[in-house]
Amino acid sequence: MSGGPAAWTAAERQEFAAFFPQIVRDLTEDRLGHPEVGDAVARLKQVLEYNVPGGKGNRGLTVVAAFRKLAGPAQQDPESLRCALAVGWCIELFQAFFLVADDIMDASLTRRGQLCWYKKEGIGLDAINDAFLLESSVYRLLKQYCGKQPYYLHLVELFLQTGYQTELGQALDLMTAPISQVDLSRFSEQRYKAIVKYKTAFYSFYLPVAAAMYMTGINGKEEHENAKAILLEMGEFFQIQDDYLDCYGDPAVTGKVGTDIQDNKCSWLVVECLRRATPEQRQILEENYGSKEPEKVAKVKELYNALGMEAAFREYEESSYLRLQELIGKHAQRLPQDIFLDLARKIYKRQK
Repeated sequence: MSGGPAAWTAAERQEFAAFFPQIVRDLTEDRLGHPEVGDAVARLKQVLEYNVPGGKGNRGLTVVAAFRKLAGPAQQDPESLRCALAVGWCIELFQAFFLVADDIMDASLTRRGQLCWYKKEGIGLDAINDAFLLESSVYRLLKQYCGKQPYYLHLVELFLQTGYQTELGQALDLMTAPISQVDLSRFSEQRYKAIVKYKTAFYSFYLPVAAAMYMTGINGKEEHENAKAILLEMGEFFQIQDDYLDCYGDPAVTGKVGTDIQDNKCSWLVVECLRRATPEQRQILEENYGSKEPEKVAKVKELYNALGMEAAFREYEESSYLRLQELIGKHAQRLPQDIFLDLARKIYKRQK
């Protein structure tokens, strides 16, 4: 496996970030100061500016990078590139919609180094409607930028289907690990993989590449199934890596202090731990997992170390990368392999 991940270039990040103010204008400018809804549109502007930027932007950047690789010379005109940038930001808005709601459900305190939106003074549960506004903004942007394009319906259906899949994944996650009700028998490998596939992999990996495929006229079922086989595998690895970093990552690098143990999360580490644990070790987990008490959290981490979870992850990372390369060789014959290889290089061995 290659060393560290190849990051996005400064020029790619700059081009993408520079388009965000235009997105805000598109969604708010015409109705700010409107006698009836002006106040609500001013609120939408606040919601957008607080919740949408500030992440790594990987999903949106992937749309633009994949579009450039798939588009023929005739499709690389400025107008088509603006559409790709807009669709990239649609995915970032889509994610913000999920995260604003997810933070309320998880009772989280911070997100991306700042207070969660619902925790800000004067916001509270009004944030539920703000999440809805973010979602509807996605479809307004799609219509504005792509409404006259032959791929418009494909994109709308792709976002609707991906939203449904992500919400199913969130439902599974909430049902599997209810707050303050620890039941380790629910934490199976099969359930874990289902949560990851539906809650993360579809919208984080398949959605950006599939959007670029539709935008460049690749709408055949076979090509999409092949891309999905590769990208869902990548999404599973990405989430397992996230689970590992939650416990073993450096908060100074990741930007967040991990709380999966305290939050009773069905994480890869606890699923693997249960697979390896003796009855006595399982008892330690039963007594300590899902508690906010620092001593209990420390006991779970001690158990992870005793069972060699760091080494288990490194082994998984190597085998997953090899499996992914096999999948790319098998499924990417009719698509440029470097789309998938570039994505893989960006996430393997990442530190945050």
